[in-house]
Amino acid sequence: MAVTASTSTEDLGKSSVGKLLAQYSIPAIIASVATSLYNIIDSIFIGRGVGPMAIAGLAITFPLMNLVAAFCMLIAAGGATISSIFLGQKNYSRATDVVNNVFSLCLIHSIVFGGLTLIFLDPILLFFGATEETIDYAREFMQVILLGTPLGFVFIGLNNLMRATGYPRKAMISALISVIVNLICAPIFIFVLDWGIRGAACATVVGQFSAFVWVLSHFLSRKSSIHFKRHNKWLTWSIIKRIYAIGLSPFLMNVCACVVVIFINRALLDYGGADGNLAVGAYGILNRTTMFFVMIVFGVTQGMQPILGYNIGANNFDRVKRVLRLGIWIGVAITVVGWIVSEGFPDVVSALFTTDETLVGIARDGFRIYFICYPVVGCQIVIQNFFQSVGKPQMSIFLSLTRQLLFLIPFLIIFPRLWGVPGVWASMAGSDIIAFVVTVVTLWWWMGHTMKKMELNARNS
Repeated sequence: MAVTASTSTEDLGKSSVGKLLAQYSIPAIIASVATSLYNIIDSIFIGRGVGPMAIAGLAITFPLMNLVAAFCMLIAAGGATISSIFLGQKNYSRATDVVNNVFSLCLIHSIVFGGLTLIFLDPILLFFGATEETIDYAREFMQVILLGTPLGFVFIGLNNLMRATGYPRKAMISALISVIVNLICAPIFIFVLDWGIRGAACATVVGQFSAFVWVLSHFLSRKSSIHFKRHNKWLTWSIIKRIYAIGLSPFLMNVCACVVVIFINRALLDYGGADGNLAVGAYGILNRTTMFFVMIVFGVTQGMQPILGYNIGANNFDRVKRVLRLGIWIGVAITVVGWIVSEGFPDVVSALFTTDETLVGIARDGFRIYFICYPVVGCQIVIQNFFQSVGKPQMSIFLSLTRQLLFLIPFLIIFPRLWGVPGVWASMAGSDIIAFVVTVVTLWWWMGHTMKKMELNARNS
């Protein structure tokens, strides 16, 4: 049953915060878990169907995949937040303008970014740490992914808008469609058709195409509360500027992640000796594992976003605080589970991806060190995304840059020189705990100063 504009907006401002968070977060979490499971299962298919060097080749593509995500989320996150704020202000025409602009920007970004990256793909991969043993795998995978960027960008951009405009279940279904089609196609393409790592990429693009059709049909339907309207604005500088301003936080976060992964890969190659490529593969296993739990937390923050955006727009500050508190508790609980799994059963997790004993051993050390401070990560993610959701991107950007640029990269330069490969894992753990402290202090300051001023201005207006 479709959610009407009136019910979706009124519920965001009146219903129980816990009920709303469950209503919006559970579908987002299911979609995030499904996507993470696909990434994990896809890596398992690649590791067992192609080999350990293919996992290393896949890890080499992580910086480039982060760049792809950066240019996509620049639009998707900004558009979702702005549309929620417009709905809170009962401005449905401007919310429709946002949908039109997001669609146009997704196409432009994907074509320009995907085309340029394809032209310079080999030099980019070599810069990211590819070796003679891994570049063929990385190239085969990314060529297909880049050709499919228009489908992926539009799917992700519109799916974020679908959730933000009152259709969390339909947004969940679109993500599930992508994942299920992926999981059906991947073993066929890899094992039956013997397409290797290129088959895994083809399965990803086919899944995105299926979800693209579903999401596009939603916004073409007049039954949807917010949908494409030919006479509304498609490229409007005032809207584009706000999309970029709010989307700049996740954009920079992904760009920084790209830079960080380059440092990680190069440190592992430099200090891993003869097993350098396998150390990169071990990081690939750790990355897939940590992203599983991080994506669940992101599901929570995606559920928080329309509630926070609407209530900030409507000046319901008490509800904003309640949503934030509940989100922090849930986020921490999720990463505590990740800590228990990774610290308690590292060999079990690694054995899912590979039977190579050397690779399992390197990954075991990584799990034990990398995840030691993992419980605080959930809190840091929720607070960082809180600032983005309430239209304060500069705070979110600050928190993202401090963790990845001010703390992690210096650690990656210093610690491996002292302790080798274990120093790489220690760098990530150390940056997590310092970033947590900075994030909590920043939130305390913002609540005590900026939000109090906002509350005072709302009472006096």
